[in-house]
Amino acid sequence: MMEHDMREKAKHAMRLILEAARFEVEEVDDPLDLSAVRDNTCLLVLCSNESDLISQFDKTNYSLMIDDHEMTCKKLLFTIDKDIVTENCIHWGVDEFVRYTGEAVLADILDRELALDLSPSKGRKTTVAAAAGGQEEPRKVEPSGITIPHYPIKISEQAAIRTGGVQGTAKLRFIPYYLFHYSSSGEQVYKDRRIPFDADGWGAINAINGIKIDLDDKLVEEKEIPGGAEVSDPHIRKDEATERIVNELIDRLTQKVRIKQEKGDAIFYEEKILKPDRKNITIDSKQVYIPVWQIRGKKIVEVNAFTGELLSEPMDEGCEVF
Repeated sequence: MMEHDMREKAKHAMRLILEAARFEVEEVDDPLDLSAVRDNTCLLVLCSNESDLISQFDKTNYSLMIDDHEMTCKKLLFTIDKDIVTENCIHWGVDEFVRYTGEAVLADILDRELALDLSPSKGRKTTVAAAAGGQEEPRKVEPSGITIPHYPIKISEQAAIRTGGVQGTAKLRFIPYYLFHYSSSGEQVYKDRRIPFDADGWGAINAINGIKIDLDDKLVEEKEIPGGAEVSDPHIRKDEATERIVNELIDRLTQKVRIKQEKGDAIFYEEKILKPDRKNITIDSKQVYIPVWQIRGKKIVEVNAFTGELLSEPMDEGCEVF
């Protein structure tokens, strides 16, 4: 059994989690613990290890009447008994409890809304396996029939929503980039100074807003994208991107040389600017796509589905990111 003191502590922690997610939380009569309402969502919470009580909670339908409007309530169970199996509850065990308790504290510090996964979860086996592997079980998606070169989707929809810190609708978008490999060679000699222009590296330019990032081609895969995903069109031409890369590389490799010279009793310095020859620069580029989760709620946020990074700059010039 979950002892009385332990249950009270669990109830207090669950209240903090739900309030961090912007729910209005109230205590309810036994055998339940809390009710929580936000917009059109109603939750009833039970913290227990008692199998009979949990079984009754699992099979009972609950509703809430607000201003003559009846709302069907979702059921949230927290239990530390790993053998408990449910069919009709949002089922949280120790892993979910620890994760959301920590995220609730962080959300309070950052004054952000906590994003909760309130999808029903049957039993515990799937959740425990996901926690052990460090990843959530991916949602099932229909094939799209669209094959493009892109970086893999490593961040799930729910993980992106938690990272974004807002509740809302998530849409997977593939943003076009020009992935490029550059190389430069050659040198110039001035007086007794030898200036080399050797360089080699990778990078990518966003084909919509022109933002440049560090990226290579090691993980690009040519495969079908999930159904329902959106593929954005480039706004910048490939030749425009290539010209920018060349010019930036020339600027970076350009050196200012100052040579000391003496003539009689006089000392003077001669300054010379040396640039690499354009014909010694090679750019190989191709169009690839980076997956991005765009979450639209009270505000719009974007999360890189490849790296998990919360984006401070919008991937698409038509989107404002806060």
